[in-house]
Amino acid sequence: MTVTLATLSQRTGLAVLDHLEQSVSIPVVDGLQAQGDLIVIPLPVVASSVRVRRDAGWTAVASGGLELLRGAAGGNPHTLVADPGTCRWTTGVWDSEGLAIGVFAGSAVVYLLHPEHGATGCTPGTYVVRRQREHEGHRARFVAD
Repeated sequence: MTVTLATLSQRTGLAVLDHLEQSVSIPVVDGLQAQGDLIVIPLPVVASSVRVRRDAGWTAVASGGLELLRGAAGGNPHTLVADPGTCRWTTGVWDSEGLAIGVFAGSAVVYLLHPEHGATGCTPGTYVVRRQREHEGHRARFVAD
């Protein structure tokens, strides 16, 4: 089933900015996805450096979504959205690079929604959500969205 940005926004009650085309179909992919200051990576791609801890507590993603990260200076949130009972989230992760904010596991399509960037969809599977960083000279810093 094709989901549009308008449909997802109405279903969750999460607004997106007017400059976005509301009738666009949200792309659903099974690979890497970047959205502003976050990057979503299939867990098998980074399994050598990211692991879910054995004692990790998991939270079901509610129909209204789960805010993962809010942009710099209280900006717009990145929200994980899924149908009830199809996605769970944990922050109980170990990441050798210190970039992971958590892992989600979905049995159906899971969306990442942002008011300025719109939405992207992830096929069923397990994904790591990491902060993105940028390099300036010899210094690295988190991308500020």
